[in-house]
Amino acid sequence: MILTLPEIILLSILAFCLLVQLYFVLFVHLKLANATVEAIPSTARKPLSLIVCARNEIKNLREYLSTLMTQNYPEYEVVVVNDRSWDGTEEFLEEMEKVYPNLKVVKVLDNDKFLAGKKFAVTMGIKAAKYEWLVFTDADCTPGSDQWLMDMQQPEDDNTEIVLGYSPYIKKRGLLNVLIRFETFFTAVNYLSFALKGMPYMGVGRNMAYKKSLFFRSKGFAAHMHIPSGDDDLFVNANAKRHNTEIRIHPDSHVWSEPNRTWGGYLRQKKRHFGAGKMYKSKHKFILSLQIIFQFLFYGFFVAGMFLSREAQYIAGGILLLSIMIRSLIYPKLLKRLNYSDLRWWFPILDILLFLFLTLNGFLAMFGRKKVNWK
Repeated sequence: MILTLPEIILLSILAFCLLVQLYFVLFVHLKLANATVEAIPSTARKPLSLIVCARNEIKNLREYLSTLMTQNYPEYEVVVVNDRSWDGTEEFLEEMEKVYPNLKVVKVLDNDKFLAGKKFAVTMGIKAAKYEWLVFTDADCTPGSDQWLMDMQQPEDDNTEIVLGYSPYIKKRGLLNVLIRFETFFTAVNYLSFALKGMPYMGVGRNMAYKKSLFFRSKGFAAHMHIPSGDDDLFVNANAKRHNTEIRIHPDSHVWSEPNRTWGGYLRQKKRHFGAGKMYKSKHKFILSLQIIFQFLFYGFFVAGMFLSREAQYIAGGILLLSIMIRSLIYPKLLKRLNYSDLRWWFPILDILLFLFLTLNGFLAMFGRKKVNWK
Protein backbone atom coordinates (compact mmCIF):
# COMPACT_ATOMS: atom_id res chain seq x y z
CA MET A 1 0.00 0.00 0.00
CA ILE A 2 1.53 3.29 -1.17
CA LEU A 3 -0.07 6.57 -0.14
CA THR A 4 0.85 9.97 -1.48
CA LEU A 5 1.99 12.74 0.87
CA PRO A 6 -1.37 14.64 0.59
CA GLU A 7 -3.21 11.42 1.43
CA ILE A 8 -1.00 10.80 4.46
CA ILE A 9 -1.59 14.36 5.70
CA LEU A 10 -5.36 14.16 5.21
CA LEU A 11 -5.66 10.77 6.91
CA SER A 12 -3.43 11.95 9.77
CA ILE A 13 -5.71 14.95 10.35
CA LEU A 14 -8.74 12.65 10.21
CA ALA A 15 -7.14 10.35 12.81
CA PHE A 16 -6.29 13.34 15.04
CA CYS A 17 -9.91 14.53 14.82
CA LEU A 18 -10.96 11.06 15.94
CA LEU A 19 -8.66 11.28 18.98
CA VAL A 20 -10.16 14.64 19.98
CA GLN A 21 -13.64 13.24 19.47
CA LEU A 22 -12.83 10.22 21.62
CA TYR A 23 -11.50 12.45 24.40
CA PHE A 24 -15.00 13.87 24.89
CA VAL A 25 -16.57 10.43 24.56
CA LEU A 26 -14.27 8.48 26.89
CA PHE A 27 -13.12 11.12 29.38
CA VAL A 28 -16.22 13.30 29.66
CA HIS A 29 -19.43 11.58 28.54
CA LEU A 30 -18.43 8.19 29.92
CA LYS A 31 -18.55 9.77 33.39
CA LEU A 32 -22.29 10.21 33.04
CA ALA A 33 -22.74 6.70 31.65
CA ASN A 34 -20.95 5.24 34.68
CA ALA A 35 -22.35 7.64 37.28
CA THR A 36 -24.36 6.14 40.13
CA VAL A 37 -27.97 7.29 40.16
CA GLU A 38 -28.62 8.28 43.75
CA ALA A 39 -31.84 7.22 45.42
CA ILE A 40 -34.40 9.96 46.02
CA PRO A 41 -34.40 11.12 49.66
CA SER A 42 -37.30 9.79 51.70
CA THR A 43 -37.74 12.96 53.76
CA ALA A 44 -37.69 16.69 53.09
CA ARG A 45 -35.06 18.89 54.69
CA LYS A 46 -36.40 22.40 54.18
CA PRO A 47 -39.35 24.13 52.51
CA LEU A 48 -38.89 25.37 48.95
CA SER A 49 -40.41 27.64 46.33
CA LEU A 50 -41.26 26.36 42.85
CA ILE A 51 -41.25 29.14 40.23
CA VAL A 52 -43.05 28.98 36.88
CA CYS A 53 -43.30 31.79 34.33
CA ALA A 54 -46.31 31.80 32.01
CA ARG A 55 -47.14 33.96 29.02
CA ASN A 56 -50.36 32.93 27.26
CA GLU A 57 -50.03 29.39 28.58
CA ILE A 58 -53.67 28.70 29.44
CA LYS A 59 -53.70 25.36 27.57
CA ASN A 60 -50.55 24.04 29.25
CA LEU A 61 -51.53 25.36 32.69
CA ARG A 62 -54.84 23.55 32.51
CA GLU A 63 -53.05 20.34 31.61
CA TYR A 64 -49.94 20.47 33.80
CA LEU A 65 -50.45 22.83 36.76
CA SER A 66 -52.08 20.11 38.87
CA THR A 67 -48.95 17.94 38.57
CA LEU A 68 -46.93 20.77 40.11
CA MET A 69 -49.45 21.39 42.88
CA THR A 70 -49.66 17.75 43.99
CA GLN A 71 -46.00 16.88 44.55
CA ASN A 72 -45.13 14.60 47.45
CA TYR A 73 -43.37 17.32 49.41
CA PRO A 74 -44.57 18.49 52.83
CA GLU A 75 -43.98 22.23 52.59
CA TYR A 76 -43.63 24.16 49.36
CA GLU A 77 -45.22 26.98 47.42
CA VAL A 78 -45.78 27.34 43.69
CA VAL A 79 -45.15 30.86 42.39
CA VAL A 80 -46.67 31.36 38.94
CA VAL A 81 -45.67 34.59 37.21
CA ASN A 82 -48.35 35.69 34.75
CA ASP A 83 -46.35 37.71 32.22
CA ARG A 84 -48.89 39.98 30.47
CA SER A 85 -51.10 37.14 29.23
CA TRP A 86 -54.32 37.85 27.34
CA ASP A 87 -55.57 34.30 26.67
CA GLY A 88 -57.47 33.69 29.92
CA THR A 89 -54.44 32.76 32.00
CA GLU A 90 -55.25 35.40 34.62
CA GLU A 91 -58.80 34.19 35.17
CA PHE A 92 -57.71 30.55 35.32
CA LEU A 93 -55.01 31.28 37.90
CA GLU A 94 -57.47 33.24 40.03
CA GLU A 95 -59.68 30.16 40.17
CA MET A 96 -56.74 27.89 40.97
CA GLU A 97 -55.71 30.10 43.89
CA LYS A 98 -59.03 29.16 45.49
CA VAL A 99 -58.29 25.46 45.00
CA TYR A 100 -54.62 25.37 46.04
CA PRO A 101 -53.62 27.31 49.19
CA ASN A 102 -49.90 27.01 48.30
CA LEU A 103 -50.35 28.70 44.91
CA LYS A 104 -49.10 32.30 44.67
CA VAL A 105 -49.75 34.31 41.49
CA VAL A 106 -47.55 37.26 40.50
CA LYS A 107 -48.71 39.60 37.72
CA VAL A 108 -46.44 41.40 35.28
CA LEU A 109 -48.31 44.33 33.76
CA ASP A 110 -47.69 46.07 30.45
CA ASN A 111 -45.35 48.99 30.91
CA ASP A 112 -43.37 50.76 28.22
CA LYS A 113 -40.83 52.03 30.74
CA PHE A 114 -39.01 48.73 31.12
CA LEU A 115 -37.85 45.99 28.79
CA ALA A 116 -40.16 43.12 29.70
CA GLY A 117 -39.19 39.54 29.03
CA LYS A 118 -38.70 36.20 30.70
CA LYS A 119 -35.77 37.38 32.82
CA PHE A 120 -37.91 40.15 34.30
CA ALA A 121 -40.68 37.63 34.97
CA VAL A 122 -38.25 35.20 36.63
CA THR A 123 -36.86 38.03 38.76
CA MET A 124 -40.36 38.97 39.89
CA GLY A 125 -41.01 35.35 40.82
CA ILE A 126 -37.80 35.11 42.81
CA LYS A 127 -38.57 38.31 44.69
CA ALA A 128 -42.03 36.96 45.55
CA ALA A 129 -40.71 33.58 46.73
CA LYS A 130 -40.64 33.22 50.50
CA TYR A 131 -38.16 30.33 50.73
CA GLU A 132 -34.40 30.18 50.20
CA TRP A 133 -34.33 27.14 47.91
CA LEU A 134 -35.82 27.82 44.46
CA VAL A 135 -36.84 25.17 41.93
CA PHE A 136 -37.63 26.18 38.34
CA THR A 137 -39.68 24.74 35.51
CA ASP A 138 -41.86 25.99 32.63
CA ALA A 139 -45.61 26.05 32.14
CA ASP A 140 -45.46 23.43 29.39
CA CYS A 141 -43.66 20.91 31.62
CA THR A 142 -44.78 18.01 33.78
CA PRO A 143 -42.67 16.10 36.33
CA GLY A 144 -41.94 12.43 35.76
CA SER A 145 -43.43 11.62 39.17
CA ASP A 146 -44.67 13.17 42.41
CA GLN A 147 -41.14 12.62 43.80
CA TRP A 148 -39.58 15.33 41.62
CA LEU A 149 -39.35 18.02 44.30
CA MET A 150 -38.08 15.50 46.82
CA ASP A 151 -35.09 14.88 44.54
CA MET A 152 -34.57 18.54 43.59
CA GLN A 153 -34.68 19.80 47.18
CA GLN A 154 -31.69 21.50 48.80
CA PRO A 155 -28.93 18.87 49.29
CA GLU A 156 -27.56 17.98 52.69
CA ASP A 157 -24.32 19.76 51.82
CA ASP A 158 -25.20 23.43 52.37
CA ASN A 159 -22.25 24.43 50.18
CA THR A 160 -24.27 23.20 47.20
CA GLU A 161 -25.98 26.24 45.71
CA ILE A 162 -27.07 24.89 42.31
CA VAL A 163 -28.72 21.61 41.29
CA LEU A 164 -28.98 20.75 37.59
CA GLY A 165 -31.79 18.45 36.54
CA TYR A 166 -32.73 16.85 33.23
CA SER A 167 -35.72 17.61 31.02
CA PRO A 168 -36.48 15.37 28.02
CA TYR A 169 -39.07 16.22 25.39
CA ILE A 170 -42.27 14.23 24.96
CA LYS A 171 -42.26 11.78 22.05
CA LYS A 172 -44.37 12.80 19.04
CA ARG A 173 -44.50 11.71 15.42
CA GLY A 174 -42.16 12.96 12.72
CA LEU A 175 -38.51 13.63 11.93
CA LEU A 176 -38.54 17.03 13.66
CA ASN A 177 -39.48 15.44 16.98
CA VAL A 178 -36.72 12.85 16.60
CA LEU A 179 -34.13 15.55 15.93
CA ILE A 180 -35.36 17.71 18.82
CA ARG A 181 -35.14 14.82 21.26
CA PHE A 182 -31.76 13.68 19.96
CA GLU A 183 -30.32 17.20 20.14
CA THR A 184 -31.72 17.60 23.66
CA PHE A 185 -30.10 14.31 24.60
CA PHE A 186 -26.63 15.43 23.46
CA THR A 187 -27.01 18.82 25.11
CA ALA A 188 -27.92 17.11 28.38
CA VAL A 189 -25.11 14.56 28.11
CA ASN A 190 -22.66 17.41 27.63
CA TYR A 191 -23.70 19.73 30.46
CA LEU A 192 -24.35 16.92 32.94
CA SER A 193 -21.04 15.19 32.12
CA PHE A 194 -19.01 18.38 32.40
CA ALA A 195 -20.70 19.11 35.73
CA LEU A 196 -19.58 15.68 36.96
CA LYS A 197 -16.10 16.47 35.67
CA GLY A 198 -16.04 19.62 37.77
CA MET A 199 -16.72 22.17 35.03
CA PRO A 200 -20.46 23.00 35.07
CA TYR A 201 -21.29 25.47 32.33
CA MET A 202 -25.09 25.47 31.80
CA GLY A 203 -28.46 24.12 32.88
CA VAL A 204 -32.00 24.17 31.53
CA GLY A 205 -34.74 26.25 33.12
CA ARG A 206 -37.22 23.41 32.69
CA ASN A 207 -35.56 21.57 35.57
CA MET A 208 -33.04 23.24 37.82
CA ALA A 209 -32.72 24.75 41.30
CA TYR A 210 -30.57 27.24 43.18
CA LYS A 211 -30.43 29.40 46.28
CA LYS A 212 -32.25 32.70 46.39
CA SER A 213 -29.29 34.24 48.19
CA LEU A 214 -27.01 33.24 45.30
CA PHE A 215 -29.28 35.04 42.85
CA PHE A 216 -29.14 38.34 44.72
CA ARG A 217 -25.48 38.00 45.68
CA SER A 218 -24.58 37.67 41.99
CA LYS A 219 -26.96 40.52 41.00
CA GLY A 220 -29.31 38.20 39.15
CA PHE A 221 -29.40 38.69 35.39
CA ALA A 222 -27.92 42.19 35.39
CA ALA A 223 -24.89 41.20 33.29
CA HIS A 224 -26.98 39.82 30.44
CA MET A 225 -30.40 41.44 30.78
CA HIS A 226 -30.11 42.66 27.18
CA ILE A 227 -30.05 39.08 25.89
CA PRO A 228 -33.62 37.67 25.44
CA SER A 229 -32.61 34.16 26.54
CA GLY A 230 -30.16 32.89 29.14
CA ASP A 231 -32.21 33.05 32.33
CA ASP A 232 -31.06 29.48 32.87
CA ASP A 233 -27.78 28.71 31.08
CA LEU A 234 -26.14 32.13 31.43
CA PHE A 235 -26.96 32.28 35.13
CA VAL A 236 -25.45 28.83 35.66
CA ASN A 237 -22.48 29.68 33.45
CA ALA A 238 -21.69 32.72 35.59
CA ASN A 239 -22.24 31.15 39.01
CA ALA A 240 -21.72 27.37 38.88
CA LYS A 241 -18.43 26.05 40.22
CA ARG A 242 -16.88 22.67 40.89
CA HIS A 243 -17.86 22.58 44.57
CA ASN A 244 -21.24 24.34 44.54
CA THR A 245 -23.05 22.34 41.82
CA GLU A 246 -24.68 18.90 41.76
CA ILE A 247 -26.77 17.01 39.19
CA ARG A 248 -29.93 14.91 39.47
CA ILE A 249 -30.78 12.25 36.85
CA HIS A 250 -33.11 9.84 38.65
CA PRO A 251 -35.97 8.93 36.24
CA ASP A 252 -38.58 10.09 38.76
CA SER A 253 -37.04 13.57 38.77
CA HIS A 254 -37.04 14.06 35.00
CA VAL A 255 -39.32 16.87 33.86
CA TRP A 256 -41.05 16.22 30.54
CA SER A 257 -41.67 19.12 28.19
CA GLU A 258 -43.80 19.78 25.13
CA PRO A 259 -41.57 20.00 22.02
CA ASN A 260 -41.90 22.46 19.17
CA ARG A 261 -44.28 21.20 16.49
CA THR A 262 -42.90 23.29 13.61
CA TRP A 263 -39.47 23.69 12.04
CA GLY A 264 -39.78 27.48 12.24
CA GLY A 265 -40.50 27.40 15.98
CA TYR A 266 -37.57 25.10 16.62
CA LEU A 267 -35.22 27.25 14.55
CA ARG A 268 -36.27 30.35 16.50
CA GLN A 269 -35.64 28.49 19.76
CA LYS A 270 -32.15 27.46 18.66
CA LYS A 271 -31.48 31.01 17.51
CA ARG A 272 -32.17 32.28 21.05
CA HIS A 273 -29.79 29.67 22.46
CA PHE A 274 -27.14 30.59 19.91
CA GLY A 275 -27.26 34.22 21.07
CA ALA A 276 -26.88 33.26 24.72
CA GLY A 277 -23.93 30.97 24.01
CA LYS A 278 -21.86 33.94 22.85
CA MET A 279 -21.77 35.16 26.46
CA TYR A 280 -20.40 32.00 28.04
CA LYS A 281 -17.08 32.19 29.86
CA SER A 282 -14.11 32.03 27.52
CA LYS A 283 -12.95 28.60 28.70
CA HIS A 284 -16.42 27.16 28.13
CA LYS A 285 -16.70 28.70 24.67
CA PHE A 286 -13.30 27.27 23.81
CA ILE A 287 -14.20 23.72 24.91
CA LEU A 288 -17.60 23.77 23.22
CA SER A 289 -16.15 25.28 20.03
CA LEU A 290 -13.47 22.61 20.05
CA GLN A 291 -16.15 19.91 20.12
CA ILE A 292 -18.05 21.40 17.20
CA ILE A 293 -15.01 22.28 15.08
CA PHE A 294 -13.39 18.86 15.36
CA GLN A 295 -16.66 17.11 14.67
CA PHE A 296 -17.06 19.27 11.57
CA LEU A 297 -13.48 18.55 10.53
CA PHE A 298 -13.93 14.82 11.16
CA TYR A 299 -16.86 14.50 8.79
CA GLY A 300 -15.34 17.00 6.35
CA PHE A 301 -12.03 15.15 6.04
CA PHE A 302 -13.85 11.81 5.85
CA VAL A 303 -15.83 13.06 2.84
CA ALA A 304 -12.61 14.41 1.30
CA GLY A 305 -11.01 10.99 1.83
CA MET A 306 -13.67 9.42 -0.37
CA PHE A 307 -12.16 11.27 -3.36
CA LEU A 308 -8.68 9.79 -2.82
CA SER A 309 -7.24 6.43 -3.85
CA ARG A 310 -9.03 3.21 -2.95
CA GLU A 311 -6.44 2.48 -0.26
CA ALA A 312 -7.02 5.89 1.35
CA GLN A 313 -10.78 5.34 1.15
CA TYR A 314 -10.44 2.07 3.06
CA ILE A 315 -8.40 3.75 5.80
CA ALA A 316 -10.84 6.68 6.07
CA GLY A 317 -13.73 4.26 6.21
CA GLY A 318 -11.98 2.28 8.93
CA ILE A 319 -11.48 5.42 11.01
CA LEU A 320 -15.18 6.29 10.66
CA LEU A 321 -16.19 2.74 11.55
CA LEU A 322 -13.95 2.81 14.64
CA SER A 323 -15.56 6.07 15.76
CA ILE A 324 -19.07 4.65 15.32
CA MET A 325 -18.21 1.41 17.11
CA ILE A 326 -16.72 3.11 20.18
CA ARG A 327 -19.51 5.64 20.49
CA SER A 328 -22.13 2.93 19.92
CA LEU A 329 -20.87 1.25 23.09
CA ILE A 330 -21.56 4.36 25.18
CA TYR A 331 -24.35 6.54 23.75
CA PRO A 332 -27.07 3.84 23.52
CA LYS A 333 -26.53 3.26 27.25
CA LEU A 334 -26.91 6.98 27.85
CA LEU A 335 -29.99 7.15 25.64
CA LYS A 336 -31.58 4.49 27.82
CA ARG A 337 -30.52 6.25 31.03
CA LEU A 338 -31.96 9.57 29.83
CA ASN A 339 -35.33 8.15 28.76
CA TYR A 340 -34.73 8.02 25.00
CA SER A 341 -34.39 4.27 24.55
CA ASP A 342 -36.35 4.31 21.29
CA LEU A 343 -33.58 6.33 19.61
CA ARG A 344 -30.64 4.07 20.44
CA TRP A 345 -31.03 1.83 17.37
CA TRP A 346 -30.84 4.87 15.10
CA PHE A 347 -27.83 6.42 16.80
CA PRO A 348 -25.26 6.49 13.93
CA ILE A 349 -27.76 7.90 11.42
CA LEU A 350 -29.18 10.48 13.81
CA ASP A 351 -25.68 11.58 14.79
CA ILE A 352 -24.94 12.56 11.19
CA LEU A 353 -28.38 14.10 10.54
CA LEU A 354 -28.20 16.19 13.70
CA PHE A 355 -24.71 17.40 12.85
CA LEU A 356 -25.87 18.53 9.39
CA PHE A 357 -28.98 20.20 10.80
CA LEU A 358 -27.16 22.08 13.56
CA THR A 359 -24.43 23.19 11.17
CA LEU A 360 -27.09 24.68 8.90
CA ASN A 361 -28.93 26.21 11.85
CA GLY A 362 -25.74 27.76 13.21
CA PHE A 363 -25.18 29.40 9.83
CA LEU A 364 -28.77 30.67 9.63
CA ALA A 365 -28.59 32.00 13.20
CA MET A 366 -25.99 34.53 12.08
CA PHE A 367 -28.53 36.20 9.85
CA GLY A 368 -32.11 37.38 10.00
CA ARG A 369 -33.80 39.62 12.51
CA LYS A 370 -31.92 40.27 15.70
CA LYS A 371 -34.85 40.71 18.10
CA VAL A 372 -36.15 37.40 19.45
CA ASN A 373 -38.93 37.35 22.05
CA TRP A 374 -39.30 34.56 24.63
CA LYS A 375 -42.99 34.08 23.77
